[in-house]
Amino acid sequence: MPRKKKIEVEENIETKVREEAEAKKESLKAKLLEKAKELEKKLEKEEKKKEIKIEKEHEKSEKKEADKDEKIEKIKELKEEIIEEKLAKKKREKRKLSESELKRVMTDTKETLVPLTDYIACSVHLGTKVITPDMRKYVYKRRADGLAVLNTNFIDDKLREAVSFLNSFDKEDVFIVCKREAGWPAVQKFSEVTGIRAFTKKYPAGIITNIQLENFFEVKGVLICDPWVDKNALNDAIKLNLPVIGICDTNNYTKGVSHIIPANNKSRKSVGIVLYVLAREYLKANGREAEAKKLDIEDFTGELEEPVAFEKKTDIYDAKEGKEGSVVSVGEEASEGV
Repeated sequence: MPRKKKIEVEENIETKVREEAEAKKESLKAKLLEKAKELEKKLEKEEKKKEIKIEKEHEKSEKKEADKDEKIEKIKELKEEIIEEKLAKKKREKRKLSESELKRVMTDTKETLVPLTDYIACSVHLGTKVITPDMRKYVYKRRADGLAVLNTNFIDDKLREAVSFLNSFDKEDVFIVCKREAGWPAVQKFSEVTGIRAFTKKYPAGIITNIQLENFFEVKGVLICDPWVDKNALNDAIKLNLPVIGICDTNNYTKGVSHIIPANNKSRKSVGIVLYVLAREYLKANGREAEAKKLDIEDFTGELEEPVAFEKKTDIYDAKEGKEGSVVSVGEEASEGV
């Protein structure tokens, strides 16, 4: 075979081998690409499955949280219902005082100057959070809010003594003082019906001790509505050694007060009912029975609300008991005064 032709044959063979190798290479590349695509699709499917699984788990978790919150809310509601039921039960137990027991409490003791319900309606028995040693013996107990409760038996007894003492004076021989505004309407009414001189707003100090004053006058007794607020009148009376009738609250010191009326002296109603009784009994003692009968308590106290039976029972019972309260020094809670 000629050399030239031999070279051509060899070249053809090489070309064919090269082409076959290229074809195999392309075929392998195509297969690899196809496998890669299949693998990618498989991975995408697995990712989607994972995402769906995560979403489902998240939904389950949210549902569990929601169920948990719902359970907590139900527990809270149940607790609130139990608390409400307990409170209602306590209220019912508190109101178990029967009508017969109330009647016994109301009629168990001697007759009072005014119905006990009027004393309670006027809060005459409610003192302050401060109890001085002077007023301890008139206190029955403390309420839950810290206010002292005066014994109405003592209030009525001491009021009777004050009535008896006041009735021994002519109207010209005694005067009444009330600097606290709450007591002005009652004091003015008291002065109007009895003719006893009254000083409201301001008492002119020295009016009964300084003979050089133009408005000087002489008296045999003094009536004050608060030993602290009306201290100028009290001091004048002490200088002259005059007897003093004083409405004294639990925070008052009673030095110089010869006839104590233990009562709330901070409210119009309480001061009003005390002065109503004093005025009524003073008129009776001076032969003015008809005028005494015409007196209306509300002219002294202002409008009174009807006592609510169930709400007042405990107060009425407590106020009638004869026990002492605890002493709190004036410095611990408040200074004595208005």
